[in-house]
Amino acid sequence: MGTVIMHSVVSVDGFIADENDDVGPLHDWYFNGDTPITEGGDQQYDHSGDGSGFKVSKASAEYVRPMWEAIGTIVMGRNLFDLMNGWEGRPPTGDHVVVVSHRPKPEGWHPEASYHFVDDVTTAIEKAQKLAGERTIAVNAGEVGSQILAAGLVDEVAMDVVPVVFGSGKRYFGSIDGQHLLEDPHVVIQGDRVLHLKFNVRC
Repeated sequence: MGTVIMHSVVSVDGFIADENDDVGPLHDWYFNGDTPITEGGDQQYDHSGDGSGFKVSKASAEYVRPMWEAIGTIVMGRNLFDLMNGWEGRPPTGDHVVVVSHRPKPEGWHPEASYHFVDDVTTAIEKAQKLAGERTIAVNAGEVGSQILAAGLVDEVAMDVVPVVFGSGKRYFGSIDGQHLLEDPHVVIQGDRVLHLKFNVRC
């Protein structure tokens, strides 16, 4: 079974967006370098519409590239799906997306895309594992990610920490209850205006 990684870009004080779902400068590091995340350019990941693609520092590219290439399935909440309109059926990485939602897929929405709507996090991970096989399952941080972590279904926590303080907004760990221990970070990589961290979840 593939590794389940909870992941997002996050402010120093633990927020993935403000109250209005604006990410502010959190994603600036995706465009402040000279190294494409993929060897052949990043048009497959670029949903900005201007064809610029992601260009990051060399250190960030060497970290992000294998991580993205390993992903088979993304698990996300309905709020992010609605905000991004599901990336118009073309996820930034991976071949499949599982959306945790009590509402079904919008009628007629990109029937060609491998997007699957389920109504609880346990079913979401089960479905994601079947779709991903041995590849990685990337769980978006936030409320759905925190529910999956609380259910004991996350293997690793990955954070791209950006040096900005939000003060309030949408938390990386959502409204999770109680303490959840992580191991010491086994990945610590400094990019340009971002610090990449990975922690195994302590069983």
